[in-house]
Amino acid sequence: MNWRTVIYIILLVSFTIVRALPRSYRDTEEKNSISQRFSQLQENNFKAIAMIMFAQYVQGNTFGQVVKMAEAVTDFAKRCTDVDRDNPNCQQPLDRIFLNTICQEDNLPRFTDCCAKKDPERNDCFLSLKNSSRGFISPFERPNAEAACKNYSEHRHSLPGYFIYEVSRRHPFLYAPTILSVAIQYDEMMKDCCRSTEDSTHNLDECFRRQAPKVVKPIREDGLRQEHTCGILKKFGERTIKALKLVQISQKFPKADFFTVTKLVSDIANMHKDCCRGDMLECMRDREEILHYVCTNHDVISSKIKKCCEKPLLQRSECIINTENDDKPANLSPQVREFIEDKGICERFAQEKDTHLARFLYEYSRRHPEFSAQMLLRIGKGYEDLLNECCKTGSPENCCSRGEEELKKHIYETESVMKTSCDIYKEKGDYYFQNELLLSFTKKMPQLTSAELIKFTKQMTTIGSKCCQLSQDKLLPCAEENLDLVLGEICRRHLANPINPAVCHCCSSSYALRRPCMGKLEIDENYVPLSLTPDLFTFHEDLCTTEEEKLQHKKQEMLINLIKYKPQITQEQLTSITVAFTAMREQCCKEENREACFVKEGPELIKRSEKLLSA
Repeated sequence: MNWRTVIYIILLVSFTIVRALPRSYRDTEEKNSISQRFSQLQENNFKAIAMIMFAQYVQGNTFGQVVKMAEAVTDFAKRCTDVDRDNPNCQQPLDRIFLNTICQEDNLPRFTDCCAKKDPERNDCFLSLKNSSRGFISPFERPNAEAACKNYSEHRHSLPGYFIYEVSRRHPFLYAPTILSVAIQYDEMMKDCCRSTEDSTHNLDECFRRQAPKVVKPIREDGLRQEHTCGILKKFGERTIKALKLVQISQKFPKADFFTVTKLVSDIANMHKDCCRGDMLECMRDREEILHYVCTNHDVISSKIKKCCEKPLLQRSECIINTENDDKPANLSPQVREFIEDKGICERFAQEKDTHLARFLYEYSRRHPEFSAQMLLRIGKGYEDLLNECCKTGSPENCCSRGEEELKKHIYETESVMKTSCDIYKEKGDYYFQNELLLSFTKKMPQLTSAELIKFTKQMTTIGSKCCQLSQDKLLPCAEENLDLVLGEICRRHLANPINPAVCHCCSSSYALRRPCMGKLEIDENYVPLSLTPDLFTFHEDLCTTEEEKLQHKKQEMLINLIKYKPQITQEQLTSITVAFTAMREQCCKEENREACFVKEGPELIKRSEKLLSA
């Protein structure tokens, strides 16, 4: 199969396909009729998307096995469209046919339990086994540039298909059009970098170094955001997703009326349910139909998205997401006092609770683009709690008036936390700021491995470098919304392998309060510290490396072990040990026999440190 041609065909006809799909499969008798979908997509497009779905469901299968399943389901679809049109099996929902194809395969012991279940539990079981964690599948090996170009010239037509397979199985939650779009970028990178291997002035390595990040970035970022959203939906339910999307859309499109915003919220929530369930075809249809609605009505939604709507279909979504928030309407009042002062608020709250709260969130969010979505959700939760309390009293107006003071207090506290963090970052810089985070998070979550603690705190440090340079009106949305992604990753790690009860509480109790909850965590008192074994702290001449990044990594691993050994360590004790370690390292790195010096001085440092920590 010429995968390069298939991908371009999919990108060209995708909008026509979307227009041909029913408004919702739930509104049709056939639902996910395989013959209907095959006719709409045509053979090559159907096969390419089938391959993505199989690679995402059965991540351990080889390229050949995935292609075999894709071809089998495509042949079945072809028969259902032609000679076997009346076969009852052809009327089964499409996701059931895909799972049947997987369960007919031999040598898939990991899925035996799932295959024994009935739908929809079977699909839920398969989805629960999707694994996007690093190391589950070996990372891409960066090939020699010349070898990569040789492979490209010999397998030019099949290479994009193999790339799709490799990306899909490593990113089982990634949206199919993103994979197809990235495959185009990959093919263009290979074509550009390998255009003239005989040209001595053309630097292959430099070309790949420059262009590869553009290919990798949407895979990493879109995959993380998709998994993050699915995690919120699974843990906190549809109401939380709708509230989050209501806030985000109201901030982005402050000129859109309440009806338009709530329609988009409902459509986007339904899209996420389909995407997170693994229904890739319905997910694609939902997303592109939303784009069609937004672009058809762009004049009443936003003044900033017209140019996005003129772009090719697969570029529209990213363009709209990255577009700045629209300007607020000129006649928009600065406050929403009617939600506090109106005498009929308790009656409206009692009669249409969710609609009243949604309208408050809509009105408040469109006025405050400088707040993070999570902070606005906390404000919405505070307003709901206030009404629940005040509407039970005889004079709700007097009770509600104190809500303003509580609101001001929360805004001040949130802004202070972010300002303090940025002040520390600006003072200490990347490495020492990350060390501060390691000190805090190792005490809170000592059950995490050193690699995990370094990874998560590195991500938080990157947020500092990205957001702390922004103006005050951009700081909160940048910092808290990016931090929310990291906390979501920590919570998914907890779900897979529980960390501790305190983290469980923060990850489970409230999405909006997750960041403040994590911030307030202190030392895990139930943690049993590491024992002082001979291999807990080892010192060798590799500490004399001139590669600063490697040295910092080694020192951070030692810092983590030190905190796990003595969680109650004070800042003064840590400073003293750090000074002693630095002195030992400087001394030994000057010696002719460095290793012998570390063998002698290392145990002495441990003894002095142990005595200090016992004092």
